[in-house]
Amino acid sequence: MNDFSWLILVAGGLISGVIAGLLGIGGGIITIPLLVTLGYTPVQAIATSSLAIVITSISGSIQNWWMGYFDFKRVIYLGIPAFFTTGIGVYFANKIPSYIILFSFGIILLANIYLIDLRKQLASKEGEHTALAFNPLLTKLGTGGAAGILAGLFGLGGGTIMVPLQILLLGEEIKVAIQTSLGVIVITALAACTGHTLEGNILFIQGIILGCGGLIGVQMSTRTLPKIPDTVVSLALRIFLGILSIYIFWEAWINYQLIP
Repeated sequence: MNDFSWLILVAGGLISGVIAGLLGIGGGIITIPLLVTLGYTPVQAIATSSLAIVITSISGSIQNWWMGYFDFKRVIYLGIPAFFTTGIGVYFANKIPSYIILFSFGIILLANIYLIDLRKQLASKEGEHTALAFNPLLTKLGTGGAAGILAGLFGLGGGTIMVPLQILLLGEEIKVAIQTSLGVIVITALAACTGHTLEGNILFIQGIILGCGGLIGVQMSTRTLPKIPDTVVSLALRIFLGILSIYIFWEAWINYQLIP
């Protein structure tokens, strides 16, 4: 690691931490490409990012708890199935061509933008945020399970699918969904980090530096989130998902071009 790369890692961690606290997304979409750009292998990037996400998500969740915005029951209902289904995503990640995985993820991101709008329309018709007519417990387990599969499949925290599903299926306010998602990411990231540690894939110095940047960023954003209007947070989430989908489609095309 050269004299300047640690500054790049801190900056990348800071940005990922801000995103994690504001949108309930682990930040791997920032840290993984950054590590690859710095010359580390994709496996090292994903593994090291998981360590950084553990530090960031724990820090943000503790801050949310101190401010009274952390619900252990919600996190457990979503986090336990996510923990157990992460392995399913990892299994299929090794069986499906990468360009198909990436393209599918891009479609899911675009669908999430629509789902958030749909929840908003339903809420305005109902006059309040209520969940759709599904069994609440099964819906929570299903949402957490889906997040876990996607975390294992795409190497991300699962927040990109968990936040929209909480809004649509559980009728959660967007800020509550984001704060809950950050807590669930603690569980999924710990599971991923443990597995990668056993495999020897994690670069601990780089991961800790990223995590320290993320710790600062998530402390800033978790304090700011309650003060931002829901409409602004919703717009920011949709814009982020749109930009992210473009990036993912581009990566899918590059992977497709590399097929011999």
